[in-house]
Amino acid sequence: MSLGYAEKLSYREDVGTVGMPEKFDSPKLLQGKIEELAVMVQKSKHLVVFTGAGISTSSGIPDFRGPKGVWTMQRAGKGVPDASLPFHRAAPTLTHMALVELERAGLLKFVISQNVDSLHLRSGFPREKLSELHGNSFKEVCPCCKTEYLRDFEIETIGLKDTPRRCADKNCGARLKDTVLDWEDALPPEEMYSAEEQCRTADLVLCLGTSLQITPACNMPLLSIKNGGKVAIVNLQATPKDKKASLVIHGLVDKVIAGVMYILSLRIPPYIRIDFIQLLLRHTVKKKCVRWTLRVTSVHGMRAPLSFLRSIEVSFPDRSDMKPVVLMEQPFSLQRETSMTSIFSMLLTLNFSDGYGCSSSSVECHVNFQKQKESFVRDRILVLQEMKCTAERQSRAGQQSILERESLPRAETSIHAFVTNIVRYDAEDLKVADPKGNWINSSSSTSNNLTKRLVKGASGYPAPAKKLKC
Repeated sequence: MSLGYAEKLSYREDVGTVGMPEKFDSPKLLQGKIEELAVMVQKSKHLVVFTGAGISTSSGIPDFRGPKGVWTMQRAGKGVPDASLPFHRAAPTLTHMALVELERAGLLKFVISQNVDSLHLRSGFPREKLSELHGNSFKEVCPCCKTEYLRDFEIETIGLKDTPRRCADKNCGARLKDTVLDWEDALPPEEMYSAEEQCRTADLVLCLGTSLQITPACNMPLLSIKNGGKVAIVNLQATPKDKKASLVIHGLVDKVIAGVMYILSLRIPPYIRIDFIQLLLRHTVKKKCVRWTLRVTSVHGMRAPLSFLRSIEVSFPDRSDMKPVVLMEQPFSLQRETSMTSIFSMLLTLNFSDGYGCSSSSVECHVNFQKQKESFVRDRILVLQEMKCTAERQSRAGQQSILERESLPRAETSIHAFVTNIVRYDAEDLKVADPKGNWINSSSSTSNNLTKRLVKGASGYPAPAKKLKC
């Protein structure tokens, strides 16, 4: 969850039970439960996953009710705990990416999340198969046409309030609203209805990293039981729903899910982050001179920050008479004056903020004020998929591609995409550990036997679906 979100919430005395001790199953018991969960997932015809703050803690975002959770620390008078990195830079965890692969493999039908951190969407999980019950700190919505806008920065407000931006639809233009609930706000009907319907349909609801205390959301998984389904819970603390669950696992969510993925012979894909910029080059003619302005902004508008950029170096490789410059302040802007007949190349080196997968990337622009370039729009989904495949093959970030360009007589706007980070999930994460650091390798004989049974389709279980390949 977002620390900014916690600070913006209105005060509430009763936030449920906090600071409960964490429980860890013994290594042997944990291994057996992971194998049992793998069988349940493989046999399931309609698996729904219900997630809480516990699946995001390994990304550096504190939870609510754990020993060092937000509400636990506040009740002890210690204030909001520190996050290990800025909220907008948090990367999806191993569990987030495993859910993406489970959906691709056809095993996972739907995810219901109580989190507002946007990590499910950031991971690439399909929006149409996701219900965000409490909203999303990075998402705005138009109250009139219902268009959703996913941002790369945290929205300024919570409580379904107006934001500074408007709907981009020329036929609408309504003021946008944030999507994050405050305590007194009711669950959004569309998100709630789809979540309830999925739980009723599910033959297995897998609850990951949630204390199952916040109503009415916490009661949704039980709808599966009423229709003959099962509930499994993975959490480090006891929950009020444990007695009704068919399986309760006390262990780190990432370790449990990594074990399940290993048994099911499914890889955990890397997280590949892509950020965007908009380049705007305008010029005016004054006698035989051209006065031009370069602006580098967010695709979300001039007011939106480019949080992944530290600075931009602008140089002119084929023109020694044009001095290079370093732009340090946002919005990034440069003004120059040249002759009307000048033709030159402009190299923009984008220096990324600390913590990204590479230090910089470059864009080269060819400028000729006497010749208007062609406008185009490329298939965004296809281009981004190609960029991700290339980044994964090359095991590095920094790739860039232009998505579209609009050319007018005295202005040119283009949108560029950059691979700014790659997070891989180490093979060590495919082992199961107890809190004391004792390791159980998932290649144990028991695990191998179960893996063979599942892959061969024995006991009536179908073999795992093929993995998507780049």
